[in-house]
Amino acid sequence: MQGGEIMAADKLLIDRQGAVALVTLNDPDARNPLTPDMVSQICDFIASANKDASLSCIVLTGAGASFCSGGNIKDMRDGTDPMFAGSPNDMQEGYRNGVQMIPKLFHQLDVPVIAAVNGHAIGAGCDLACMCDIRIGSPSTKFAESFMRVGIVSGDGGAWLLPRVVGLPKALEMALTCRVIGPDEALSWGLVTHIVPENELIDRAMDMARSVAAFPARSIRLNKRLIIKSQAMTLDGSLELSAAFQAIIQNTKDQKEAVNALLEKRPANFVGA
Repeated sequence: MQGGEIMAADKLLIDRQGAVALVTLNDPDARNPLTPDMVSQICDFIASANKDASLSCIVLTGAGASFCSGGNIKDMRDGTDPMFAGSPNDMQEGYRNGVQMIPKLFHQLDVPVIAAVNGHAIGAGCDLACMCDIRIGSPSTKFAESFMRVGIVSGDGGAWLLPRVVGLPKALEMALTCRVIGPDEALSWGLVTHIVPENELIDRAMDMARSVAAFPARSIRLNKRLIIKSQAMTLDGSLELSAAFQAIIQNTKDQKEAVNALLEKRPANFVGA
C-alpha cells in the first residue's frame, strides 16, 4: 500500500504516503480507547509493518481531540472486555492475549515510530505513546499514568516503558500521584522532544518521518534495532552486534550508493537493496 492510498478499518485509519505511514486511532467520540477491536487492529498493523520492506517510518496519532484515553472504564465496570471479566486466570489470559500484545509487537518492530501526541495520552494511552520511539506534542498534550485512579496497575508494559523514558523517580511520581503532566513539563521530562503549534503537529511529525525515510531502508531498521538491542547488552555485546550489522549493511547496493552520492555531491537514488 503506497502512494497516498488510505485504508480505513473500524478503529484504525492508515494513510500510506510513499515510505511513510500515518496511522490514526479512529474512535474520536470515545477519545480513542484501547478497546478489544482497537487493540486487534493495532496489532495487525504492527505485525504487518515489519514484513513491508518498503515502509521506513510510521507516524501514530489520534483522531479528534485526544491521542488515546487508555482502557475503556465502562468496559471495566461492565466486564465486557476479557481483561475485566471472569476468574483471575481468565483476566490474566485476557491481558496476555489482548493489550499486552501491543508492547510485545512494538518491541519487535524495526520500523521507527513517531507519536504525534494530540491532546490526552492517559493510562494505557500514555504507555502507548511510550512504546513509540519519538514523541512530539502540542500545547494541548497531556500525559497521565493514572491507573490508580481506578485502583489497578499498569497492565500493558508501562512499568517497564515509563522509567526508560523519564527515569525511575519521575515514573514513580507519575504512577503514584496520577497527576497530569502538561506540555512544558512533558518537554522538560523527556516525554516529548518537541512542542509545536496544534495545527502544525501532524505536518511536523510527517516531516520528521520523511527525513528518516530519506535514508536507506535497511540502514534505518538496523540502526533502530542496534540501539534498542544495545539497551539490554554489555558494551562488548553491543560492539559485536554492531560489527555484524556493519558487515550486513556494507554489502548492500544502497550503502554503496550513499557513499557515492555523498562523494559526488548529488542526491542519492536508493533502490531498497
